[in-house]
Amino acid sequence: MPKEQGMSKRQMLREKRQRDEQRKRMISIGVVILGALFVAGLFIRELTPKPPEEFITITPGVFPQPDMNAMGDPNAPVKLEVWEDFQCPACKNFSTNIETLLIQNYVATGKVYYVFHHFPFIDNYADAKESDQAANASMCAGEQGRFWDFKEILYANWNGENLGAFTDRRLTAFADSLGLDMEAFKKCFNDNRYADQIEKDSADGEELGVNSTPSIFVNRRMVLNAENENYVPTYEDIAAAIEAALVK
Repeated sequence: MPKEQGMSKRQMLREKRQRDEQRKRMISIGVVILGALFVAGLFIRELTPKPPEEFITITPGVFPQPDMNAMGDPNAPVKLEVWEDFQCPACKNFSTNIETLLIQNYVATGKVYYVFHHFPFIDNYADAKESDQAANASMCAGEQGRFWDFKEILYANWNGENLGAFTDRRLTAFADSLGLDMEAFKKCFNDNRYADQIEKDSADGEELGVNSTPSIFVNRRMVLNAENENYVPTYEDIAAAIEAALVK
């Protein structure tokens, strides 16, 4: 075989390998780009305000002796109070994972009277008023005995702070999905009927030392996380404070 011909074949193989490698690199880059676009699309979708007709519905709960934003026996030996902002992610976690156990083990057994207080501070850092309006709507639902269900549907549809989860239209749609008397609800909501009470809740909380949410109190004594006071108290922390109060 002539030398020139052999060199030509080697060159052809080298060029073929180079083309194959370049094609593989382009495919890899394309996969990475598509993946990034997919993740970005999910992120944008998550942050995009959802239309009022698209939301998660709930099954109405069973709460012991509900009374507006309180539940349980008012004459119970221990009073458990919590200050929350409905846009607060830590409040959502508390409500889902800790509050349910407290209700089951202490409120339903008559040992604890449980009171929810509003502390809508997140609105202080944005033009939107989703925390205030969610608080307003929850109290209007409370007029019809559905505060706790409304609280649950709020947290079920939380998707970030002031991102459109709690617009007035969506809050009204939540109320409608719960089967409320919508004429009465809208009148209460549009009148902002509970603005003074919500403001008083915040003022009372500040007087007690509330500066973050959720803040939990047992007989007006703040419960702290045993490991780190900057963290939200665990169920065990709160249960220990309740048990201590019960033996006094």
